[in-house]
Amino acid sequence: MRFVIPLLLLPAPLMAQDAPRQFSLPPGCTAYLTVQATSCTLSHHFTCDGDPVGWQRRVDLDEGGVSYFGAIDAETQWVESVHVLAGTTESLGPNPADPASFSGLVATGVDTYDFTTVTSDGIVTRFVGQDRLTGRTVTIDGVTLSETDFAIRALAPDGSEMWRSAGQEYISRDYVMFLSGRSQINTPGESWDSNDTPVEFVFPGEPGFLTGSPNHGCGAVLSKGVP
Repeated sequence: MRFVIPLLLLPAPLMAQDAPRQFSLPPGCTAYLTVQATSCTLSHHFTCDGDPVGWQRRVDLDEGGVSYFGAIDAETQWVESVHVLAGTTESLGPNPADPASFSGLVATGVDTYDFTTVTSDGIVTRFVGQDRLTGRTVTIDGVTLSETDFAIRALAPDGSEMWRSAGQEYISRDYVMFLSGRSQINTPGESWDSNDTPVEFVFPGEPGFLTGSPNHGCGAVLSKGVP
């Protein structure tokens, strides 16, 4: 169903917990964008030889090094998510009830979804939600983005709610991707706010492209508490 970069075949910088000054991608992969975000994180966006047409990959770094990497397809479905610190890998489950559709969102202004992911040890999580274009556009570091409102729920196999989140994100029509914004996350026992709004867009040949060091918001305390 998909092309996987096995964890053991990743080069040392991608697996290291100490952020390198210059980030190295696996052989056969080409980066096209680095995004620095408000929350002391950065993301490198890249494609790899052998992936299906339209696939994009992303690796996130924070002050401690790599925290996440994953892949989306041409409709921005989560085909793979690897949470490095937690040591878990999720893949898109078969036959989504309502597949996520980037093209549908752009065409109609609203996209609903209902799909599952399956971890490497067989745990199934169902995700239900929607994205809606607000009609507002913003320009950040010279890049024009369309704002969205979103709401998502994560459900356990027994139907109980594990967490929910709502807020604003952005899409890039040029790059066919979502970019995080402001949100609130709620679990059965606590609630906290998150701000992962992009600050800088760095392209090949520009200073800071493929850097291993986040530039913004480092050392800040995350707003988190029990409701």
